[in-house]
Amino acid sequence: MPQLNPNPWFLIMLASWLTFSLIIQPKLLAFTSTNSLSNKTHTPQKTSPWTWPWT
Repeated sequence: MPQLNPNPWFLIMLASWLTFSLIIQPKLLAFTSTNSLSNKTHTPQKTSPWTWPWT
């Protein structure tokens, strides 16, 4: 059965894995996040109940 022959597919998988891990992944990991975390404490806003006009 030709599907079980790993000869051409193993080299394709190895080349794509090496391309991703050595070239693409370091470029993706080099990006910095534009939304940096801050040390601000979150204060909940005071909400007032909604007044329904029909009640």
